[in-house]
Amino acid sequence: HAPASCGAFSRHGVHRAGVDSHCHIEQRTSAGLTPSDNFFSASVAALCGGTTTLLPFACQHRGERIKSVVSEYRRRASKAAADYSFHVIVSDVSAPHVAADLAECFVNGVSSVKVYMTYDALKLSDTQMLDVLLLCRQHGAMVMVHAESHELVAWITAKLLDVELGGKFHAPHFHAMARPAVAEREAAHRAISFAEYVDTPLLIVHVSSGDTAAEIGRAKQRDIPIYGETCPQYLYLTDKCLCSAEGAKFLCSPPLRTEKEQAALWQALNEGVLQVVSSDHSAYNYGSAKGGASKTMGGTDAPFTKVPMGLPGLECRLPLLYSAALLGKISLTRMVEVVSTNPAKLYGLYPRKGALAVGADADIVVCDPNISSTIGSRSLHDELDYTPYEGVRVQGAVMFTFLRGDVVFRRDLRTGAEEITAARGGGQWCATHTPHLL
Repeated sequence: HAPASCGAFSRHGVHRAGVDSHCHIEQRTSAGLTPSDNFFSASVAALCGGTTTLLPFACQHRGERIKSVVSEYRRRASKAAADYSFHVIVSDVSAPHVAADLAECFVNGVSSVKVYMTYDALKLSDTQMLDVLLLCRQHGAMVMVHAESHELVAWITAKLLDVELGGKFHAPHFHAMARPAVAEREAAHRAISFAEYVDTPLLIVHVSSGDTAAEIGRAKQRDIPIYGETCPQYLYLTDKCLCSAEGAKFLCSPPLRTEKEQAALWQALNEGVLQVVSSDHSAYNYGSAKGGASKTMGGTDAPFTKVPMGLPGLECRLPLLYSAALLGKISLTRMVEVVSTNPAKLYGLYPRKGALAVGADADIVVCDPNISSTIGSRSLHDELDYTPYEGVRVQGAVMFTFLRGDVVFRRDLRTGAEEITAARGGGQWCATHTPHLL
């Protein structure tokens, strides 16, 4: 239902709208912290950035029943303005009914599971992880893994914070030292080995280093269905951000890394070693705890271990990758694959999502490649008090976003004035199915 004001699209880029397959929305942490946004405000921001479909997480904390968790997250998500589905985070395989509840999820439209190899309150042991891999193999589900070596990270962190050794190594930039690239590489190798033995697909999320990408590449050379995801923060930001006066703004796990690692990730994307770019959106305000926890809730000099982890990025993901395509860092075809088509395929949403075809949902983003701008928190729509991409120059701009054929965001071609017509609760639940392996 294109409005007359769209004019001729021939001078613009008309693409499949984005599918953000890794974002944390209204997800309470094991410590009881909640992000600063909600399903409505987060989804509006996503639509303004050309993304129409979100796959956040229904997180099982220890002792919780997965069936109840998924039901509660569906209730929370009912106010979303964009379409959505879920992955299930499994943190307690010993809880009653886990196998039965996951089997029911797989039948009823949730076909992916995430497991952690780090964080005390979330991590699974190797044997528990093998149990989850086997269960997912039996049901044809996709397994996502946060791969960092817990014991190595814990050992380094303890040394950094050891009072007897000075206890002075707690500033944000020491976070990168506490979670080195080798911790990611080792855990990824272990997870890939487990998936190879069990013979089930696996996706390593938020790959931050070239060595981890290389592990995925070696697995693919052996024709093992192993996939990789990275995020805009690892493509655009570096560990230098952690050394700034407000370094806490940039704390996420895995941490931001060097320009060398950044270049390796771009290469891995272009070579097809990495298949997906997701935001890993986890929104905390910096200076205000309004609506949830903040980065400075423990003070501006709090140890890096006491700062909520994660960066906002739902709205910026697609524009950053579109800009990279226009500037020659990645092809336009590849850009569309990693922000839309591939996540839709790997998580069982294709061809309803991630396609421009008869019978698909008519989720479309129209971009003007001739506009250049500078990202700033005041120009975004997420109601947060900062963006980690403040000051980043981008080429191209989202002009129209269509959700199931209806315009939900438009930017006037002449004046730049914006109109958001997305409705609270206008998003639809999208059942996911067996992954379409690439």
